[in-house]
Amino acid sequence: MSGLRDHKKNYIRSGGVQGHIIDLREMNGPYVATHCLIRYIGRKSGRTRITPLFYGCIGGEIILVASFLGSEKHPKWYLNLLESDTIDFQIATQAFRGTWREAEGKEREKLWTFMVDNMPSYSDYQQKTERRFPIIVVQGQEAIPVFTEADLA
Repeated sequence: MSGLRDHKKNYIRSGGVQGHIIDLREMNGPYVATHCLIRYIGRKSGRTRITPLFYGCIGGEIILVASFLGSEKHPKWYLNLLESDTIDFQIATQAFRGTWREAEGKEREKLWTFMVDNMPSYSDYQQKTERRFPIIVVQGQEAIPVFTEADLA
């Protein structure tokens, strides 16, 4: 987990110049993977939280999978997201505020296939649990300043 914390800090401290593209071979992922940062408010703490996540992009929409490495529980970022209609996200050196929705039905199946093709370890994670991973579709609405270390306080 300390590697993920370092990754997040480097991403933020560099203004997104570093951290967008990373090597995930140690986690059974691809050599080159794209990461975004999402920022949200903790539903219990009320504190600002930032989480780095692998993402896909289709038709200008950002695709996120709430896999939590195959845990039986949903990731905290997803549970917190359920409490808000909006999400802040940063991709490399650009940040946005947007809306989100959970994909369902045929759309979900199409997006699941796309995400597994890009991150095969999602299939491995799904085999570890009965839980169906939520797939989140994010649509950027407005540009905002990139995330800063002040957001981590």
